[in-house]
Amino acid sequence: MIPLTAIYGFLLALARVSGVFVFVPIPWVRTGPAMARVVLSVCFTLSLFPVWSNLIPAEPALGQFLTWLAVDATLGLLVGLAVAVVTESFLLGAQVVSLQAGYGFAVFFDPNTDAESTVIIRLVQILTGLLFFLAGLDRMVLKIFARSLEVYPPGSFHLSRSLAETVVALISNVFSMGLRLVLPVVALLVVVDLALALLGRLNAQLQLITLAFPIKMLAALAMLATVVFLYPKLFQQAAEVSFGVLFRLLKW
Repeated sequence: MIPLTAIYGFLLALARVSGVFVFVPIPWVRTGPAMARVVLSVCFTLSLFPVWSNLIPAEPALGQFLTWLAVDATLGLLVGLAVAVVTESFLLGAQVVSLQAGYGFAVFFDPNTDAESTVIIRLVQILTGLLFFLAGLDRMVLKIFARSLEVYPPGSFHLSRSLAETVVALISNVFSMGLRLVLPVVALLVVVDLALALLGRLNAQLQLITLAFPIKMLAALAMLATVVFLYPKLFQQAAEVSFGVLFRLLKW
């Protein structure tokens, strides 16, 4: 017969692991069947069985157990948020390029984000999803959960002001990293705009409006193709920053 303490440990670990699937950008997980996500969360939790099997020495009261459940879910959301920051910076940069290059005029509904998206954003989503697995971040997330169960048993994790400031600084890193990623592309598009404006001033008969869109789109694609080989290195740097916060939190 399975001890009741083991069931409590499983439920607490499941709450902590399930929280990560809200934010972690695993491709096509959020749009997949609900049962598939539940099975994936359970499989992740079962893989951590050696850690949570002896996590609770005695049966807690119902109120205490519910409190632990909420705290563990919060910790899981925090881990998921830190991992999501890695890819959100790339998506922010793609959004900036889409608006500047004119791709924002042709949008479609993206089921991954439940929002309108452009072809550039979609391509970046696929690229960051591949980089997520190529960099081994899926395995690192599993190790982080195993470490969190050792460092923060149920009920021992507490939110603090310093932790809140760290999370805010981490989120602000999305904007700085996103602008750094697309700054060369934006600079080229500004030069193109200036050149077209100068030609319009020199000869008012030129129909530059019909030429501006294809020129800017082709220029953006050419520049992205030039700098895309740098994205794996930049993705690794962004991952080191986000996971560095988690490592300090878990005293690793």
